[in-house]
Amino acid sequence: MLKQLQMGMRAFLLIASRVWTCICFLLKKQVRAVSRPLAPEFSIFSAILPPQHIHVDQISQMQPVKYEIFPLSPLSRHRLSIVKRKVLVLDLDETLIHSHHDGVARPTVRPGTPPDFVLKVKIDRHPVRFFVHKRPHVDFFLDIVSQWYELVVFTASMEIYGAAVADKLDNNRGILRRRYYRQHCTPEMGSYTKDLAAICSDLASVFILDNSPGAYRAYPNNAIPIKSWFSDAGDTALLSLLPVLDALRFTQDVRSVLSRNLHLHHTW
Repeated sequence: MLKQLQMGMRAFLLIASRVWTCICFLLKKQVRAVSRPLAPEFSIFSAILPPQHIHVDQISQMQPVKYEIFPLSPLSRHRLSIVKRKVLVLDLDETLIHSHHDGVARPTVRPGTPPDFVLKVKIDRHPVRFFVHKRPHVDFFLDIVSQWYELVVFTASMEIYGAAVADKLDNNRGILRRRYYRQHCTPEMGSYTKDLAAICSDLASVFILDNSPGAYRAYPNNAIPIKSWFSDAGDTALLSLLPVLDALRFTQDVRSVLSRNLHLHHTW
């Protein structure tokens, strides 16, 4: 009888110890969640997958951009080692940049706003100047995501223009080597669609960032919509995407996450 009582007591203490350990773990996790200084728009994305620790300073035009990448935990390193490196396809016009040329009667940019660079190209043997404005934080955005993904430019613009823009954004870093242009698009319903399968046959490992839903009409589960950008100097859309892009690289299939955002595509 005494032996049975001792065995029962040991079993009870073992169970109680495990329950207490679980409670302590949950309490510590809750405290970290409350004390972590995340901006509201980032908290939803961070909850999709647990990426590496992120510290983001909310940006104004006069403040430096800060996005600290801390060393990955052993679990995160292991996770990355068992999934394929993914391909991020990037649109140009109204996604990463906005431009207008000499012949535009009403440029969408506020008069007097200097362009980030000017391109001089010949179209049908006629010289044309394009005044190109970079979306706020695009250089920083490319610096970060090029560490996580293979980057591919896919624009519906003519190659002579799109290649020149991509060269400027790349700035001799070699991060935008693969490029697709209008001739690689398919005219459909008054717009140009982009065939992601031609870029990467494994659709679990490729997705596109584009302001035009028509461009990825055939691949809604492989797309991140973004609002068209023209001239808003306070725009932070690219910065707001960094947490979800950080998390997506840990997934086995990007569609498992992006298919949950289909309700956003018709908005933009």
